[in-house]
Amino acid sequence: MSELTIRTLGELAVNRDGEYVPLPASKKTRALLVYLVLTARPQRRDRLCEMFWEVPDDPRGALRWSLCKLRLVVNDATIERLVADRERVTFLELQIEIDIHRLAARLKQPDLQAAELIEMAARLQQPLLDGIDLPNQELFQRWLTAERQEKDRLQTRMTQRLATHVDLSPDHALPWNREWLSADPYNPVAGAELLFRLRQLRFDQEADALSGELDRRFRSAGIQWPVKSNTTPSVAFQESAAPLARQLLAHQKIRFCTAKDGVRIAYACVGKGTPLVKAANWLTHLELDWDAPIWSPLFRELASEHLLLRYDERGNGLSDWDVGEISFEVFVADLETVIDNLGLERFALLGISQGAAVSIEYAVRHPERVSHLILFGAYAAGWRIHASPQTIKEREALLTLTESGWGQDNPAYRQIFSSTFMPSATFDELQWFNEFQRRTTSPENAARFLSAFGDVDVRHRLANVRVPTLVIHSQRDGRIPVSSGREIAASIPNAQFMSLESDGHLLLGREPAAQQFVEAVRGFITK
Repeated sequence: MSELTIRTLGELAVNRDGEYVPLPASKKTRALLVYLVLTARPQRRDRLCEMFWEVPDDPRGALRWSLCKLRLVVNDATIERLVADRERVTFLELQIEIDIHRLAARLKQPDLQAAELIEMAARLQQPLLDGIDLPNQELFQRWLTAERQEKDRLQTRMTQRLATHVDLSPDHALPWNREWLSADPYNPVAGAELLFRLRQLRFDQEADALSGELDRRFRSAGIQWPVKSNTTPSVAFQESAAPLARQLLAHQKIRFCTAKDGVRIAYACVGKGTPLVKAANWLTHLELDWDAPIWSPLFRELASEHLLLRYDERGNGLSDWDVGEISFEVFVADLETVIDNLGLERFALLGISQGAAVSIEYAVRHPERVSHLILFGAYAAGWRIHASPQTIKEREALLTLTESGWGQDNPAYRQIFSSTFMPSATFDELQWFNEFQRRTTSPENAARFLSAFGDVDVRHRLANVRVPTLVIHSQRDGRIPVSSGREIAASIPNAQFMSLESDGHLLLGREPAAQQFVEAVRGFITK
C-alpha cells in the first residue's frame, strides 16, 4: 500500500512513496483537493459546485472533470482514497500524512524539546496553501481564511510553549515572549509572562512602559488585569475551544435515519462521555455549525466532556428539505426516531428555543430515558396562542414576506431575524448568520417553520415533567422574554431557574454568558 504525503505549508505539494506527483494545472481543481483533504468528511456535490464554480454552464460536469484529475493524484492501484457517489464526495485518510496535521498532533505532546519546537515554529512561519486563493469564489475563500487563522492559532500555541519552556534561558526565551504577546495581544497571561521576563533580565524601563500600556489595553477591553493565576476563566474558555474545532469536526460521525413518513433525518455524534442529546431547533446544519462564530464554542466545550448528539430537523440542514409535513407533532416524532436509532437507554436532553417545547413533550412521554432536562430560551406557547387579531395579522404578513425575501442576495430581510436573535452581534457575526440562514433551508420551508412555531403549546404538559430540570434564559432576550422561562420553571415541579446577563436568544460563543451556560449544564448533569 503506497503512502501519500501532502504539504500544505508553503506551496501545495503531493508525494507518493517519496516521489513527486504532478498536480493539475487548474487552480480550482487543486483548491478542491485541499478542501476535501483538510475537511476530511463527506461533502455534498451541490455544495462543492456552489463553492468552486460560480454559475458555469455545467457545474456538475466541471466537478466530475476535476474529480477525474484528482483520482490520478491520490488514488493508485492498491488504494482508493477519493470516493464518490451520486450525492457525496469523500476523501479517505488512508496511509496519508498531512504536514499541518502532523505538527498539530506533535504539539500536543507534553515533553517536546526546545530544539524541536523551534524547528516546528520555523515550519509554521510559512503561509498555508500559498497560491491557492480563489478571490472570486467567496465561500471557498472564507473557508481558506478560517484554515489560515487556525494555522495562526497553532503557531501562537507553539510560541507560547517556547516562551515558557524550561530549557530556554531567559534571554533566549524573551523573543518568544515578545512574539507570543504580539500574536495574542489581548491575552493577559502573555502580557504577564513578558513583563516577568523583562524584569528578570533587568529591562526595567521597558517593563514599566509595557506595564502602563497593558493596563490601559486590558482595562479598556474589560479584561481582568493584572492576572493572579496562570490564566483567567474567559481566556481558558476561548483557548480550550479553538484547538478542538477542527479535531471535533473531523471525528464527527454523520448518519441518516428514516422517519415514519419516509423523511431522511441527518444526525451526528461527537465526543466521549455522558450522552447529551440536543433537540433540533431552527436553524441548524450539522457541518456548518462547527464554523459558526456564534454557538460553535459551546458545542465544542460540551463535546469535550460529553458524547454530544445532534440532528437537523426535517426541512433543514442535511436532512431532507422536500417534506410533506412540518409541525410540532412531527418534531417530537423525529426526536423519537433519532433516539431509537441511536439506541440510547438514558441521556441528558437539551432543548433550545422551540426545541425546548419538543424536549418537554419527549420528557413527559419517556421519563425513564431522560436523566436531566435542560431548557434554554424556552417558550411553552407559540405566537398564535391567545394572540390578538392584530398580532396574528402581522405575523401572517411576515410569513408572506419570508417566502419572497428569504433567498434574496440582499440580506435586509434576514437581518430582521438576525438582529432579534443576537442584538449584540458584530457586523461579521451578523453577516455569517445571514448567509447561514440562506444555506440552511428554503424560503418556503422558512415560512412553514414560522407557521408551525405559532401552534406550539405544551403548557398543559409542564406539570407532568418528572425529570430533574434546569431552565436557563437570557435576561434581555428580545425574541422570547425572560418571563417565559420563569413561568416554565415555576410550572415544572422542582425545576431550577438561572438567568444569564445577555440579550441573545442565541448566545455568542465569545460572551461570558456562553461560558456560564456551559458550566451550568456541566454542573447540572454531573449532580
